[in-house]
Amino acid sequence: MMTESYQNQAEWLLKEYVLADLFIPYTSVVFGIFACKMVYDVTQLFSTIYFKSYSNLSKLQRTEWNNRSISTMHAIFITVMALYFVFWSDLFSDSQHAGLITLRSSSLSTFALGASVGYFLADIGMIIWFYPSLGGMEYVIHHLLSVVSVAYSMMTGEGQLYTFMVLISETTTPGINLRWYLDTAGMKRSRAYLINGVVIFVAWLVARILLFLYLFYHVYLHYDQVKQMHSYGLLLVSIVPQVLAVMNMMWFWKIIRGLKRTLAKRQ
Repeated sequence: MMTESYQNQAEWLLKEYVLADLFIPYTSVVFGIFACKMVYDVTQLFSTIYFKSYSNLSKLQRTEWNNRSISTMHAIFITVMALYFVFWSDLFSDSQHAGLITLRSSSLSTFALGASVGYFLADIGMIIWFYPSLGGMEYVIHHLLSVVSVAYSMMTGEGQLYTFMVLISETTTPGINLRWYLDTAGMKRSRAYLINGVVIFVAWLVARILLFLYLFYHVYLHYDQVKQMHSYGLLLVSIVPQVLAVMNMMWFWKIIRGLKRTLAKRQ
């Protein structure tokens, strides 16, 4: 009886939530898109005034320069929100709330996910428009998976805990972007470039390898609750993290090879 009750609750959320309260999801998505535009314009203005090398870049390089500032700001925002909900908030705590953790959400968690959807929509639009200059097919696949998963979690309230766990991996983005800035500024042989490589290696290992192992372990421990999600939500929880984990492992191998080359050049 309890299982049927939870299943009915999940079906009710899927059928009624979208029609019941559209203000926060839609407003947060629009906010995310406009925030991206604002950061792009501010970066362009700021860089033109304070960075002499900015004007020497090609038009495409200036576009990527501005675009990376957007992804950096999004990464900082969503990492803070994700860490809060996963490790500090009582929203998804096993001891503080009754009911399924896979069905828990709040206005703040939904808004944070909506802002992230806005970012991914804006960024994938730029990637496709300038394809392949801002990223190859792996970036398109990554962003499409992110948009679908985060948007589903935002609109239905299902699986928000696991969505935030995956989004913690965005903590590696500022380091990756800084590496591109250092490279573009001709600082590839600097100590800052070496330190940046080591930081990326550690951050990637923690946020995109070990954290995903923790996610899979958490799903295993709570599978009795996970399996009561709607079939589409269950599919996303089962497939998307695994695909992203494989992509993370591929990128991690590239990071290791790049760090080895950097260390070899300095010897």
